[in-house]
Amino acid sequence: MNKWIDKKQFQSLIKDGQSIMVGGFLTCGTPEMLIDWIVETNVKDLTIICNDAGYPDKGVGKLIANNQVKKLIASHIGTNPYAGKLMGDGLLEVNLIPQGTLIEQIRAYGAGLGGILTPVGVRTSIQEGKQVITLSNKEFLLEEPIGADLALVNAYYSDRLGNLTYARTARNFNPIIALSAKHVIALIDRKVDQIDPETVITPHTFIHYLVGGENIG
Repeated sequence: MNKWIDKKQFQSLIKDGQSIMVGGFLTCGTPEMLIDWIVETNVKDLTIICNDAGYPDKGVGKLIANNQVKKLIASHIGTNPYAGKLMGDGLLEVNLIPQGTLIEQIRAYGAGLGGILTPVGVRTSIQEGKQVITLSNKEFLLEEPIGADLALVNAYYSDRLGNLTYARTARNFNPIIALSAKHVIALIDRKVDQIDPETVITPHTFIHYLVGGENIG
């Protein structure tokens, strides 16, 4: 099966109202070209799941600036003042989740778990509306799994099958979100004939589509 798609094919996969996970940490490891292509589609009412809100002109911030995002699930939005303004004006629903909890909720979805137990947020506003479970005299919050319709990841190398490796800290959320969406699309920097199996981080079975970046070889 040929997983390689072009811009037009990628854009045909993006629909109004979808939930989309995006890799990256303050846009390091974010598939910027794919974000730009989504901006061009002008699809709307997206739910974006990402570590952060990016910047007004970088990462998922470009989608927010183009008013394509209805809901943002992230750990913080401090680097994107426009996201904060939209949130304050009631024009953007923002669900802020502690970073470690967020990535574990995503991992739990990929692993088929019913949720995770965490002490983070107990007896704070985070606890509101959530089930509290006591184990060994310690309270935990039950946090439910988080999945998505699409996951957009940015990889360094890919072979023809879609086995992926990542570039150092650009790895961040990418391998985990690649496990937790119905369809996973990887923007890669360089295509190679073969990858040492010992260095593969995301196996090709999790990748549905591949897009070649400007440095593709």
